[in-house]
Amino acid sequence: MNMQAIKTEPATALAKPPVASVALSPKQPVSFERYAKMAKETAARVIPPLIVVLLLGVMWELLCRRTGSTLPPPSKVYRDTKELIFDPFFDNGGLDKGLFWHISASLQRVAFGYSLAAVVGIALGTLVGQSVWAMRGLDPIFQVLRTIPPLAWLPLALAAFRDGQPSAIFVIFITSIWPIIINTAVGIRNIPQDYRNVAAVVQLNPVEFFWKVMLPAAAPYIFTGLRIGIGLSWLAIIAAEMLIGGVGIGFFIWDAWNSSHMSEIILALFYVGIVGFVLDRLIAGLGKLVTHGTSVS
Repeated sequence: MNMQAIKTEPATALAKPPVASVALSPKQPVSFERYAKMAKETAARVIPPLIVVLLLGVMWELLCRRTGSTLPPPSKVYRDTKELIFDPFFDNGGLDKGLFWHISASLQRVAFGYSLAAVVGIALGTLVGQSVWAMRGLDPIFQVLRTIPPLAWLPLALAAFRDGQPSAIFVIFITSIWPIIINTAVGIRNIPQDYRNVAAVVQLNPVEFFWKVMLPAAAPYIFTGLRIGIGLSWLAIIAAEMLIGGVGIGFFIWDAWNSSHMSEIILALFYVGIVGFVLDRLIAGLGKLVTHGTSVS
């Protein structure tokens, strides 16, 4: 009996290592499946838009190549704007600058006006959302003012500031502030009562309640307003720059129209769309980071 026990123990010991190796083998296909799934999801997002863009480009080329067409086809747009595409940083002085400098000037105006709108809008939205009397007094005024078109504010701004730069910033500010106010107020009003009860139990002062309860709870609403606001800011500056002149992508489009350079207008519109998309994605990404994925993406 002892001899049999001695013989069976090494057999059992030798049988264990293959079991361990078999347990490790399934990890490789799992990793491969994960990367394959990521590649499939990326392709599902990228390929359909590319196909649509190619189809639209082909249709545009075919329609605008016909005799009597007033718009240039993509091939002509490329030939006419090659220098602007491949050398966006040239600066010959005055208004003769590359597209980089025009877009940069517009973005600086947007950054300043939009930042002011974000600070003031969140503050006023918090006041309106927190106070019933403030909501009754200010909300009707906000609802009326937000319906005024952006360019309708420009003559008033020019009369007040007597300069194009602050007037453009004011137009951006007054255009983008309303969705920020309204969405912030809605977010503050929708804070659960349990949060307020807990804050009362731990005796948070108003400043602590604002930073630790109100802002985190209303953050998804606030970032929704900020996303709408950044889009309106970009729209407003393009329109305002067409009238105030100076360096800016809006003035570039208007100057190209006056010079009958349709290809340059189309190229500038392409850049305007790309920059607007990037601005929206930046605010959306910041919102997801701050709210841990609860904001609208």
